[in-house]
Amino acid sequence: MINAAIVGLGRWGQNLVNSVQGRSDVIRFAAGATRTVAKAEAYARERGFPLVDAYEKVLGDPAIDAVVLATPHTQHAEQVIAAAKAGKHVFAEKPLALDRASAVAAVRACERAGVTLAVGYNWRFQPALREVKRMLEDGRLGRLMHLEGNFCGPSAYRFPKEHWRQAREEGPAGGMTGRGVHTLDAYLYLAGRVATVHAQSDRLALDYGLDDTTSMLFRFAAGATGYLGTIIATAETWRLQVFGSKGWVEVGDVEHLTTWRMRVCLVDPDNLLQHHRPETVSFPETSTERAELENFARAVAERRPLAVPGGDEEHGAAVLDAITKSARSGRSVRVAGGGRRTTG
Repeated sequence: MINAAIVGLGRWGQNLVNSVQGRSDVIRFAAGATRTVAKAEAYARERGFPLVDAYEKVLGDPAIDAVVLATPHTQHAEQVIAAAKAGKHVFAEKPLALDRASAVAAVRACERAGVTLAVGYNWRFQPALREVKRMLEDGRLGRLMHLEGNFCGPSAYRFPKEHWRQAREEGPAGGMTGRGVHTLDAYLYLAGRVATVHAQSDRLALDYGLDDTTSMLFRFAAGATGYLGTIIATAETWRLQVFGSKGWVEVGDVEHLTTWRMRVCLVDPDNLLQHHRPETVSFPETSTERAELENFARAVAERRPLAVPGGDEEHGAAVLDAITKSARSGRSVRVAGGGRRTTG
């Protein structure tokens, strides 16, 4: 059983605690840290752990094996490095960092310290997404040609002007930092490295806060293309569609923290003129938050790394970095470490 400390007890921090506390045999929360102890005292008491008012206090607690960071985006890399220096394993909510250099520094600090680092991309634990990956690997979808998706909702309206989530430095590419990075990570899982990106990003709905309308075009190193949009001043919706040379697969709905269903439509080579209806596939109920935290705990127990130098955690930050630069310049940007496009 791994004893973890939750750092940041806002809505998402509490959601992470709720997913495992009293439900898991491999991880439990034994402490919490938040700047505003009074706001979270009743919750922490109900969940059975003490609260402190400073991150440094849990880092100095020898009874704590790992920290789970549900803190503002700009703090992640520095907090990961501090955890590594203290010998604590660390699970950081996404994004790991807002630029490649910070992500590299965080990953390398954990490698040097011999501690496990994980990043909270819970979509990778969706059975439907894993099945899409298998369909690409075993050839059922044919060659991957294109991915497109969106992750949208009314986030811009949920937080007052002074909230940290409205600070432009916390979301330099608008909804990409809070929402779109999930879809981007799914793209990396399915399609591999991004070679180039072209982005545009604007604030259209409000006169303060983040950009609310952001869209991107991708070219992957293996040759596929992609599109991603994230609109954070509209109604809730998300979607991911994967196009292969033998058919397509689609997931998407309003809720994304449920267990996804997927739609599959394959080419019938013997009847190319007939329009086939897609098949809907369901999967057993899964808590992706519990799955990602338990995967982290098992890796800690086995002294096994998760985020590694040169891995998707670093590359995802490099893509986010390139998106920000492209949106500012209006030009396509080559992604550091993305490699060259291959054809054939």
